[in-house]
Amino acid sequence: MEARNENSLGLGLLRQPATVIFGPGQRRELPTLARRLGTTALICTDRRMLSEQACLDLQAGLESAGMRVIAYGDVRPDLPRTDIQTAVDALAGEDIDVLIGLGGGSCMDFAKVMGILINSPADVREIFGENRVAGPGLPVITVPTTGGTGAESTCIAVVNDEDKGVKVGAASAFMEAVATVIDPELTLTAPSALTAATAVDALSHLIEAYTATAKNPSSQDMKDHLYVGKNVLTDVWAEKGLELIGRGIPALAENLGSLEARTDVMLAAYCAGLAINTAGTAGCHALQSPIGALTGTSHGYGVGALLPYVMRYNLPARIPEFARLGKLLGVQATGNEETDARAAVEKVETLVVTIGAPNDLNQLGMTERDVPAVAEAAAASTRLIANNPRPLPVPIMEEILLGGVRGDLNWWDS
Repeated sequence: MEARNENSLGLGLLRQPATVIFGPGQRRELPTLARRLGTTALICTDRRMLSEQACLDLQAGLESAGMRVIAYGDVRPDLPRTDIQTAVDALAGEDIDVLIGLGGGSCMDFAKVMGILINSPADVREIFGENRVAGPGLPVITVPTTGGTGAESTCIAVVNDEDKGVKVGAASAFMEAVATVIDPELTLTAPSALTAATAVDALSHLIEAYTATAKNPSSQDMKDHLYVGKNVLTDVWAEKGLELIGRGIPALAENLGSLEARTDVMLAAYCAGLAINTAGTAGCHALQSPIGALTGTSHGYGVGALLPYVMRYNLPARIPEFARLGKLLGVQATGNEETDARAAVEKVETLVVTIGAPNDLNQLGMTERDVPAVAEAAAASTRLIANNPRPLPVPIMEEILLGGVRGDLNWWDS
């Protein structure tokens, strides 16, 4: 058994947008925020959102505030790298002052990347990795329309590099949004499948941040790296988010039109974004990337299906955290920490199924034949693997994946 890893420094570290406005109807504040930053706004969104009345109303509000608005509605799910290069070329020469990422994670990540590249055109691959952005770009305001990704509060953009068949992050403090406007009313039109995928994505972020490695970074580590591990402040936000999502997912599954449930899940997603912005994500996210490339399934469905299996492997190294996690999700404590930790894993499985997301890899279209290639590809996600509370060598990842394909929910001996 590995030695237990703890935050021995008592460190707390967060990064977040300078201005955060949250609550039903608060999108009305967007024009005032944007007008302070200039006179020309680029809205970055997808085709579904571009035609929504809420988007049209936001455009009208910006124009009423005296702004020229350019609406770019060609953002696609999973943010293909080639789409970014197409947009850089299409928007060359436009005099833009502020970008507004309106939509799900891909739309907000698109805005973050374009904020860097629009005035300094380059291949986005040049900023893949950590801290490879030379300096500040244009200001970005994020406006999420799903409750899940947490991209409104993170300083990373995840891009699908189709040539390599993997998703890659471009992460820099220079990519943090200057403001975010989080209005749960904007999620009311999200269809059930999108709602499920984004909700379990938020759940995975909260769990991975709360149970991640505590790295006890030096001053130099904090200067050189964004993801310096689980800490006192990430735990605060993760705990609040777990409490919210534990009641929000069942309520949302019962009534997709419940603004109260939408508000709980959206606030949980924001909490998760704050937590992963320093703690980072871990094993589920490392494994999901090649699974998504292989099966064409959504990121949220992938991490949700992986949670029961990765959590079972990680449990021996995080029994107190899992027991506490279960309590936050509404599990009745027994007084036996390991029993409570196992009940937490089972509660997570129930939440995934309750919202209508897959709970094994077979449902995603993955087979046993795919296991070796997926594990080998996941091994390239060294940053994510380093965040996992237990080591993830390729043979262990193969075991986890086989369990996920077979739906094997047995507990690991150690």
